[in-house]
Amino acid sequence: MASLLRTLRGHADEVSGCAFSPTLLATCSGDKTLRVYDAADFAELPCSPLAGHDYGVHCCCFSACGRYLLSCSTDGSVVAWRPRSGEAAAVLRHPSRSPVRACALAPDSSLLLAGACDGTVALWDFGSKALRKCSAVSEASVVACCFSPCGQMFATGCTSGDLKLWDADVRLLHAEKDAHDLGVACCSAAPVFKIDGCCVEFRLASCGQDSRLKIWIVSQREGAACAVKLLHTLTSQTAPVLSCAFSCDGDLVVSGSVDKSVAVYEAVSEAPEPASLCQSCCKRTHVPNVPDRTLCSQNLGSLLHTLKQHDRYVTAVALSPTAPLMAAGSMDRTVTVWRIGAGAAEAEQTTGQGRKRPGHCRPPLLADWSEEDVRSWLRDEGLGELVGAFTAHDVDGPELSQLSRETAAELGIDSVGLRGRLLRRIEALKAEQSGSESPDEFLCPISRELMKDPVIAADGYSYERESIESWIRGRNKSSPMTNLPLQTTLLTPNRSLKTAITRWKSSQ
Repeated sequence: MASLLRTLRGHADEVSGCAFSPTLLATCSGDKTLRVYDAADFAELPCSPLAGHDYGVHCCCFSACGRYLLSCSTDGSVVAWRPRSGEAAAVLRHPSRSPVRACALAPDSSLLLAGACDGTVALWDFGSKALRKCSAVSEASVVACCFSPCGQMFATGCTSGDLKLWDADVRLLHAEKDAHDLGVACCSAAPVFKIDGCCVEFRLASCGQDSRLKIWIVSQREGAACAVKLLHTLTSQTAPVLSCAFSCDGDLVVSGSVDKSVAVYEAVSEAPEPASLCQSCCKRTHVPNVPDRTLCSQNLGSLLHTLKQHDRYVTAVALSPTAPLMAAGSMDRTVTVWRIGAGAAEAEQTTGQGRKRPGHCRPPLLADWSEEDVRSWLRDEGLGELVGAFTAHDVDGPELSQLSRETAAELGIDSVGLRGRLLRRIEALKAEQSGSESPDEFLCPISRELMKDPVIAADGYSYERESIESWIRGRNKSSPMTNLPLQTTLLTPNRSLKTAITRWKSSQ
């Protein structure tokens, strides 16, 4: 069973990443921020949003214990946050200052890895924040990376389609050429692994522009070369697959796609009794803290769920390490949170946890909402504690749309953080219903903000003048979109685009 628990609407631009710690959920976006929620009730923390990047954030991940939250950005930096306080504990600049598209932390938090658009990876000692190495690993942009569950190696994926394995000294162990035609989008290692004498074996998931999710078996014996074998190619999604993740026990693998869906697959299936094992594919696998089990590769990859809740591309997926929860982020600026597995149906019926209460359907326009519609919306947004105050003051849809910080205080909402969350939810709701979202072509590719003075650069793309001028001063004159050298720094005003933006603004 799969049940939708919550839809989070805090971001002002497309969601690019999401991650769980044992107690928190973090999301990141092209709006330059990260948002942090309590994984128990999905209330946003008082310190959220976290704002420290100059440009859009591409990826986020937690340390295993949840003490640190890592984020990387087009601004060429990786920031280590203390998620409970919102404090930036460290800012690590990529040596080449190239946009950083992916970051990962070793399972023991000893190493931090960052992959950049210029084809390099930087490896830091996370404890001391000292740079260990910066190496070129591809001629194309590095857009995916992850550590093995043992922490002794890491994988990188690039826009040319290659998937590569490296040791902790950034020495190449294996290169899988054209693992995904047209480019790798994401890779994720299962947290569990098998140890057989001096051989270590684990599963690696990768996805890409070829609309495929692939499961690989990676093994390495001491003193021998690393071996990579394709176990499964999963094809249930009909468009490029942008993200993938394993569950904490390795039993599930999920993926998000351009077809707006999330696919949930069974990643481990128990084989028949030993007497009938098929010799070609069955083996005993040891999982730390989990009883030994016999696995049969012919039973893996069964599609359990196809979830279609988003209006645009699903760009990020994550699974909780401590609960049967999954999060999916999308270009529609929302994050959906799901309960996966037994008990999902019961959770859906719980008041305040499902997206809609059974039998209740709100009108599409806020101006038409009744008092009961407002109360239902508060419960859906995790603001059930405010229902009493709104009921006492008979707040309906029109009054909700006019609510301000002052009138919220008059309702008796004394908590500054709670008032802030309420007002952010209202603004997101009004933006969603207005249908006045800025067309993507009117947004600067660097800042992801509506352009005021658009100019055309030598790469043929249009940018906000201030953003591209700042970029050129600090990025060795490379294109933000292609990463190729700009033949000239001359910028040409795009008057037709500026006129189109002006007309669009006047129509809103």
